[in-house]
Amino acid sequence: METMRERFVATTQALLGTDPRLAVVLADISGDVFEPARRQHPRRVINVGIREQLMISVAAGLALEGLRPIVHSYTPFLIERPYEQIKLGLCHQDVGAVLVSIGGSYDWPAGGRTHQAPGDVALLDALPGWTVHVPGHPGEVETLLRHALPGRDRVYLRLSLRMNAAPRPIVPGKFEVLRQGTRGTVLVVGPLLTHVLNAVAEEDLTLLYAATIRPFDAETLRATLREPSVILVEPYLEGTSAHEVTRALTHVPHRLLSLGVGRTELRRYGKMEEHEAAHGLDARSLRERIISFLRP
Repeated sequence: METMRERFVATTQALLGTDPRLAVVLADISGDVFEPARRQHPRRVINVGIREQLMISVAAGLALEGLRPIVHSYTPFLIERPYEQIKLGLCHQDVGAVLVSIGGSYDWPAGGRTHQAPGDVALLDALPGWTVHVPGHPGEVETLLRHALPGRDRVYLRLSLRMNAAPRPIVPGKFEVLRQGTRGTVLVVGPLLTHVLNAVAEEDLTLLYAATIRPFDAETLRATLREPSVILVEPYLEGTSAHEVTRALTHVPHRLLSLGVGRTELRRYGKMEEHEAAHGLDARSLRERIISFLRP
């Protein structure tokens, strides 16, 4: 089955041929798959080598010259290592880029802690003006990428090997209302939707799906709220969007359960599924935690 990364690469290479504003900046990661595009567009596909800080600085320079840079690498090499350059080169100079990560929180456990970055969205939350897309299926990647490219803003597109059983008919920036119930609301982000659907299949709950989590669609959350018990399920650091839920429901007494990647560091390589279970994000664990929260 096609991965999110494969859909991103195919879409980007096609768009490079139609939009002269686009440029791709790499730091070796995915250099091989972008080689055909580099041969066709040598001035707009730039591989700086293993220099992640330079990668972001080059992207900022391209943006200052009017181009729309797409910057791509593994999550920690795209967000954590060059964080100062993101803060100064992009945010302080108020220029835009589309940052596209692969690896999610722990997609490649064999790579060790250097290839894991569940705190990425939380880090970007400390900086102004970021749109954050978290697709749950390769079929959603192209929609979100095409939506991001025409602008001049700062966009983060977070890709993962974990995917839902099927794509959703997403509208960028809006939560999708999958169903409405009376016992509470579950807001699930990106590739954890299938697990959540399996976990709460028989429960009388409102279920919202987010492929875009910043800006936060507070309007849909408020409009669909029946019972002020909210369960937030995110595929990155636990509680990352808790402040957004609190702000959305400032004038509504509510209680919140935040589920996501825990802060305890797992020091065994294992498999992606084992990390998922250890953080309580598999369907069985999610069901137990959600039912316990809702229990009178």
